Amino acid sequence: MEKKIINTTNAPAPIGPYSQAIQVGGLLFVSGQVAINPVTGNVEAGDVIAETHQVMHNIKSVLAEAGYDFQHVVKTTIFLSDMSLFATVNEVYGKYFSSNFPARETVAVKGLPKNVNVEISVTAAK
Repeated sequence: MEKKIINTTNAPAPIGPYSQAIQVGGLLFVSGQVAINPVTGNVEAGDVIAETHQVMHNIKSVLAEAGYDFQHVVKTTIFLSDMSLFATVNEVYGKYFSSNFPARETVAVKGLPKNVNVEISVTAAK
């Protein structure tokens, strides 16, 4: 099994000992993304809508670096700071998928990196 590390400057650099994504065969495992602006390295989103868009843009950049897009996503995991944000995040998230939606779970957690409200990880396949 050969692992290929995926890295792009169009998404935030890892803030710990992990890779943005790992490709194994036709599978791509994208690490959880938060609303960090890759240019500044800061969280600049003013609300959960802007946070979710930044997260999805970061995911899109990592997918693109590996030659994938949202149509290839087969599984997502969404972490929320509070389940009261579910409907808002779900509305934004849904705009990035046109059909054949991926499998998903959404959970509320006690805290997320940088005190953000949403983190999303994805698995894609070709």
